[in-house]
Amino acid sequence: MKKINFIDLFAGAGGMSEGFVRAGFNPIAHVEMNANACKTLVTRSAFHYLKETNQLDKYKDYLTGKCTHEELLTNLPPTVKESVHNYEISDDNISEIFKKIDKNLNKDIKVDLIIGGPPCQAYSLLGRHKIDVENDPRNVLYKQYGKFLKKYKPKAFVFENVLGLLTANKGQYFEDIKTHFSNLGYNIDFRVLDASNYGVLQNRKRVIIVGWKAINGVNHEFPMPDVLATSTTINAIFADLPSLKPGDIINVVNQEEVVSDNLKKHSLDSSIGITTQHITRPHNKRDLAIYKLAIETWNTQKVRIKYTDIPKIHRTHNNTESFLDRFKVVDGTSISHTLVAHIAKDGHHYIHPDVNQCRSISVREAARIQSFPDDYFFEGPRTAAFTQIGNAVPPLLAYAIAKKLKEKLI
Repeated sequence: MKKINFIDLFAGAGGMSEGFVRAGFNPIAHVEMNANACKTLVTRSAFHYLKETNQLDKYKDYLTGKCTHEELLTNLPPTVKESVHNYEISDDNISEIFKKIDKNLNKDIKVDLIIGGPPCQAYSLLGRHKIDVENDPRNVLYKQYGKFLKKYKPKAFVFENVLGLLTANKGQYFEDIKTHFSNLGYNIDFRVLDASNYGVLQNRKRVIIVGWKAINGVNHEFPMPDVLATSTTINAIFADLPSLKPGDIINVVNQEEVVSDNLKKHSLDSSIGITTQHITRPHNKRDLAIYKLAIETWNTQKVRIKYTDIPKIHRTHNNTESFLDRFKVVDGTSISHTLVAHIAKDGHHYIHPDVNQCRSISVREAARIQSFPDDYFFEGPRTAAFTQIGNAVPPLLAYAIAKKLKEKLI
């Protein structure tokens, strides 16, 4: 069967790409400006190649410290090693990016699909309080995306972003994006999808724009994914992980021989029998006292504490009028609230539901909430890993979209 080739723009740690690869698509290139995320993309590309060639023991050797990253890459062909491009997508760099991508193309390899979503902080509701939205250069990154459509002329594209895209500048930015893509020769449709409807244990709504190359007489509908009912809870997908105290680090955890159905159903189990990066940040005594109060209140009353509920001795400022929900416990008996990159700065909004652990969630727990499998490794320090996870498209959401899109592309 002919491979459906794609380019992933603004790729981050590869959550969207992971879903499309799982659905049988073939990545030609990833473009990402963050160096840690690029290294993660290379590592994941190594995983997929080594899995396909029955050499996963070499990937496991890397995760368990038996070989270096450089040694891992010696097992890969140039087309895999050179498929990740560490560039900011801008007027200054775009010609060089095209040259790098074109090296891996030939007459038999065409770009069928482009996926990705530009950085979304400029459109996020939270971001509007911190930046000058009108003059933020990220607002026109869709035009850079459009340059890839113009050059490679894929059959379709998938563009992901936050809900704020629909209403920013009273909806004008969204209208500009649709007009721009239409002018490039694509029929546009969009939906707001909630990741929790597709196996992700998280309330996470995102705008998904799909564009089809305009062909006379052909009218493609939006590839609406099939709903996958969530049949488990946060407590269940955390249950097999060792208990941690604040600041504890467990780099490698051997998975049980019998992996729980909860992990399997939500594609969280590991292909190599180990789980990595069960790492949590340290906390000071004041925060731990607040966490304890927040966990006990949530678990017994299902009430989230406000900043005004915290004893004055534990407060760090006198603002009792705004941002009162800065401490939030992940609901262990259901699914999580939306995970965002701010988790890299502090864990106050993602407190573990187990009062005996009394800490914010670990890197691996955050990855599971985002539906990354346990064999997915995030390069860089703890904060970089949290940023990559928080910014990612959940792989299971991407997989659901990819499966339905594939039916229309084949």
